[in-house]
Amino acid sequence: MSILEAVILGAVQGITEFLPVSSSGHLVLFQRIFGVNGDNLLFDTLVHGGTLIAVFIVLWEDIRAILKRIVQPLTAYLILGTIPAVIAALLFDETIERAFSTGSFLGFAFLITAALLFGPEMLNRYSQKRRGLVQTKKMNWFDALIIGILQAIAIIPGVSRSGSTLSGALFRRLDRDFAARFSFLLSIPAILGALVLQTKDLLGGTGAPETGISPAAMAAGVLTAAIVGFFSIRLMLKIVRERSLLGFAAYTAILGILILIDQLFSHIFF
Repeated sequence: MSILEAVILGAVQGITEFLPVSSSGHLVLFQRIFGVNGDNLLFDTLVHGGTLIAVFIVLWEDIRAILKRIVQPLTAYLILGTIPAVIAALLFDETIERAFSTGSFLGFAFLITAALLFGPEMLNRYSQKRRGLVQTKKMNWFDALIIGILQAIAIIPGVSRSGSTLSGALFRRLDRDFAARFSFLLSIPAILGALVLQTKDLLGGTGAPETGISPAAMAAGVLTAAIVGFFSIRLMLKIVRERSLLGFAAYTAILGILILIDQLFSHIFF
């Protein structure tokens, strides 16, 4: 992987981590387009770390408020929302790695993302048409658990983590701005967990994987992901507050169909 390719992949990660279109799925797709072979899970994890830096910068006030008062409902909800993803990652670690390397489920996964985005938005539109303004409510433990289960499903490349958690929050009629912020805060333990698992693999008996990616390329990818991710978070907060997610649903549906056509018939990239 060249530095230019790493920068492009870092930018893809920075954009797609917070837009509900699946960053992991796009990384797998672009690696196929560029013909980047080998074990790229380390690079994928590191650029996720770049977007984690962006989360800390943009949401620092929210994070500081949590750190100043650890014992509060929001902390409990973040923990509860993280548990299903931790269980899924521990149970299906090898399956996830195969999904990253082969991309065999990618087309169907993008279609799942489209369905997750489409459902709650259409339900909200129906409720607004029948009952006027959609009534929002405060989060409870069941809301956090539902969002956490949806985040666990998003360990599959192509199923958007932010899209899944946002859709779960909107389905449970949470305030849109709070839903976006909670989704981004929930990404912190998810990304940290991925970094811990990858570090464990690197320190294992087999040693570091042969990635074929230079330290300079990795650094370029991480830096690009952090910078682009900063602007993506700010953009996504505005989109969730003021617009619907149906455009992202259409995009992921079309992308999923095109990938399925390639996987089943043309075999250009898969």
